[in-house]
Amino acid sequence: MKENKTIKEIPEDNRPYEKCLAGGAQTLTDGELLAVLLRTGTKGRNSLELAQEILELSKDKEGLLGLHQLSLAQLRSVKGVGKVKAVQIKCIGELSKRIASAAAKRGLSYNRPATIADYYMERLRHEEQELLMCMMLDTKNHLLGEEMVFKGTVNGSLANPREIFLSAFSYHAVGIILVHNHPSGDPRPSRADLDFTERVFRAGEIVGIPLLDHIIIGDHTYISLKEQGIL
Repeated sequence: MKENKTIKEIPEDNRPYEKCLAGGAQTLTDGELLAVLLRTGTKGRNSLELAQEILELSKDKEGLLGLHQLSLAQLRSVKGVGKVKAVQIKCIGELSKRIASAAAKRGLSYNRPATIADYYMERLRHEEQELLMCMMLDTKNHLLGEEMVFKGTVNGSLANPREIFLSAFSYHAVGIILVHNHPSGDPRPSRADLDFTERVFRAGEIVGIPLLDHIIIGDHTYISLKEQGIL
């Protein structure tokens, strides 16, 4: 495709809208999908060229995965991406995470760590900071609610078990499961993770709200401390 062609100058069979109508959305490339959502380009560049520049913004995770990492300011640094387009792109990323979580929720079982990891995977694996989630369960292992109890490095000096059990008490929970992510993508527990888990486990024994599992989310992988025999 010659640069600076308008969408109307591209052969009809190669236009994103027409390709989607003819063969379905699955036939579109990442750039073509994003171009459809952007709708318009800017002077001198069509929507396909604009979409490609946006996809190349992230150096660490190129393509669609990089959209999760980009800030509104980074998106608006691209010529032709104003406030409205930047917000649209951020909402696309959030929508994809919520769709993935909603699909995983149907198979969620609190006795099967893999299903919990699936439920949180898209929500947590793109985060650049560690987020510590607490799932509060009733006597039948039904989910009463969840809270993000910490944001930052999960270690003994910063993350306090007190905050976890205050949340658990507020839900009248009889058991809790902790879930947190490793931005590096490697879910193997650090010494700090293990020390913190032990502190929470001991506190849970004292207050009568046991820690049932601590699941660490990596990039499309996870580790359950219960499955590892640590809990």
